[in-house]
Amino acid sequence: MDRGFDWNHMRAFLATVDAGSLSAAARQLGLTQPTVGRQITALEQELKLALFERTGRALQLTDAGADLLAQARSMSDAAARISLMAQGRTQALDGTIRVTASDMMSAYVLPATLMQLRSVAPRLRVDVIAANDIRDILKREADIAIRHVRPTDPDLIARRISDASAHLYASKSYVAAHGMPQAIADLSDHDFISMGNDDAFVAAMEERGLPVGHDNLRAGSTSGITIWEMLRRGFGIFPMSDHIAAQFDDVVRLLDGVTDLRFPVWLVTHRDLHNSKRIRLVFDLLADVLADQ
Repeated sequence: MDRGFDWNHMRAFLATVDAGSLSAAARQLGLTQPTVGRQITALEQELKLALFERTGRALQLTDAGADLLAQARSMSDAAARISLMAQGRTQALDGTIRVTASDMMSAYVLPATLMQLRSVAPRLRVDVIAANDIRDILKREADIAIRHVRPTDPDLIARRISDASAHLYASKSYVAAHGMPQAIADLSDHDFISMGNDDAFVAAMEERGLPVGHDNLRAGSTSGITIWEMLRRGFGIFPMSDHIAAQFDDVVRLLDGVTDLRFPVWLVTHRDLHNSKRIRLVFDLLADVLADQ
């Protein structure tokens, strides 16, 4: 590759392969679809190769594109390792750290925590990635992650900081209209709000002994904040962290003392990043505050 090679073009290529389309790659990279398209075209011109066959909106790798893919992934992995090593040896309490958590935790838990951090390290910037999917720390999509499942990769450090309590909640207006369930069996007659995949949501409820079927799912969303706003307006019942629900006076806890929906909270970072003073600062502060909550 010549000196005109631009790594951003290679990132666009990898994202397009992984995402399956220019529009999905654009969302992943935080760019516009035309920008990603131009970067792919520029890479093809740099390499003097056709990397994709375009059939309508579909993109399929050419043989040359498939050959390039293995090399591109190797370069991406090497760049990530170099970035991790450099970040892990940075001791300054400035710069930017990216923390990823669910949208509900990002909105209703992290702001108070980050205000405490500001008093300790006023020059440090923290970007919050509010996402309900699992962000890949190995690919530097985030420096610190708050997750509810323990990661299995040996290059990640995970600390179980608490077992958060949760219950079923509904709005006061919903209870007024539909009644307060008195026993778990009563839930089969109530409306629920589903998150993400309906089958997975029903399976999770059944695993906890709650009689919730597909017929009970009267609304749904992939966004926790959207679900919570729908709940507050009377759409139905949804399980929620007690710490978050306590911030709202228009919702009520259902079957208190009957259902136990506790879930683990894991704090995760890369093994190399944990050597950075600033990441240790944020990691330890998050651990202390979330454990107290």
